[in-house]
Amino acid sequence: MFKVCVLASGSSANCIYVASSRTRILVDAGLSGRETARRLAQAGADLPDVRAVCLTHEHDDHRSSLRLLHRRYGLAVYANRGTIEAMERGGAFDEVTWNMFTTGVAFQVGDLIVEPFSVPHDSYEPVGFIISAGDRRLGIVTDMGMPTDLIRERLRSCTAVIVEANHDEDMLREADRPWPLKQRIAGRQGHLSNSQAGELLADVAGPELRSAFLAHLSSHCNRPELALHTVRRALEARGQNHVQVKLTYPDRASEVVEV
Repeated sequence: MFKVCVLASGSSANCIYVASSRTRILVDAGLSGRETARRLAQAGADLPDVRAVCLTHEHDDHRSSLRLLHRRYGLAVYANRGTIEAMERGGAFDEVTWNMFTTGVAFQVGDLIVEPFSVPHDSYEPVGFIISAGDRRLGIVTDMGMPTDLIRERLRSCTAVIVEANHDEDMLREADRPWPLKQRIAGRQGHLSNSQAGELLADVAGPELRSAFLAHLSSHCNRPELALHTVRRALEARGQNHVQVKLTYPDRASEVVEV
């Protein structure tokens, strides 16, 4: 068994807390150090007890406190070559001691097995993760432009998943935003819509899946109740009423779920 709490999710910051009985890690580090510590405390955890940060990609909303967490608290940092090279281009992360993983090859942090896999997003080498503790599996795919066969394959048999539900397609179409930005968001390397998230979850949900967090909701092109309704409707249409759909937030931590 392990615990999961989405400390922050959205265009401003992203950070996920995962803990087994022996190992505590973060997936991404988009909050400030102080806010990371505060939200961890709300989840019943202490920042000095966290062992590592696993990065999905190099965008600012996923990495902003990485140097501080590494330097001040000694958190190990795991990333693939594309992410490391992108972050080191400006010289700001030269002092980070990297633990480089290979996309597609599992690695271990304490008693957690972390399996990185490719996702389509507009960054250098973005990944999702399957994190396992015993026979429990957590799937994380928070930034992706479209579901792929690989993503579906990796998410099957998960006990819990964290999946992007960024926008409602009609709200994005009508939003007062530049057309190139709308194209980027809706593109194959952008972000997943509510309906796409619902279809993906309905495709991968088996009897093992108990909890699904909806992540990275847009504050301009989505509404929490709309995302919940769309995804729940897709699951119910396949007879998968056993899956509990939960929200994540940019300004506060989600509920803590035991997987």
